[in-house]
Amino acid sequence: MNPKSYFPQLYKDGYLFVCIGAVVSSVMGMIWSPFGWICLILTLWCLYFFRDPDRVIPISKTFILSPADGIVSNIEEVEVPEELGLKKETRTRISIFLNIFDVHVNRVPIDGKISKILYHPGKFFNASLDKASVHNERNHVVIEIANKKTLIFTQIAGLIARRIVCDLKEGQDAKAGQRYGIIKFSSRMDVFLPAGEIPKVAIGQRVLGGETVLCDLGNKEKIKHEVR
Repeated sequence: MNPKSYFPQLYKDGYLFVCIGAVVSSVMGMIWSPFGWICLILTLWCLYFFRDPDRVIPISKTFILSPADGIVSNIEEVEVPEELGLKKETRTRISIFLNIFDVHVNRVPIDGKISKILYHPGKFFNASLDKASVHNERNHVVIEIANKKTLIFTQIAGLIARRIVCDLKEGQDAKAGQRYGIIKFSSRMDVFLPAGEIPKVAIGQRVLGGETVLCDLGNKEKIKHEVR
């Protein structure tokens, strides 16, 4: 039996939070027991928040995978963010909202070469609001994929989040499902599909980073969804 099934590994940044929490809990426990227990609960929550479970990655050159766990909060046709300096065109944007209990480790949606990374400082509105895509702190990643197409995926800080981590570098080759960063505490991910591509998910659907297929390139068939 694999121990990871019950005790997932931690994302690398989580070890510092957990270690500091453990020390503070011990010290506060000696000073005033109730406060020590409160600190211990917060430490255990950090242990839970920074969990980094393995995922079963679908192997296909045409699949665009979800870069994050969460709920699909919106799907709409929008212009490519002007700040990226890319060709002006309309794309389907899939927005994924992460609450504080979701896995926050982000994964690369598809094989390709990272052509651009652009960090943009901003505000900290609730990540579930549409204006978060335009006004909040965010980090865009543009990846070149098959047939000279590009995919854009964006980490967006939320009401609580105050730090976006991206380990990718421009010019780097990346693999679908590869871990590439984290948004610390509640947040949002936006995925801008290549122009003309059809999403395979619906608003309100729960998705898993590195596992759920958001789009199958070249497959124009729309999928019907219903709640049962």
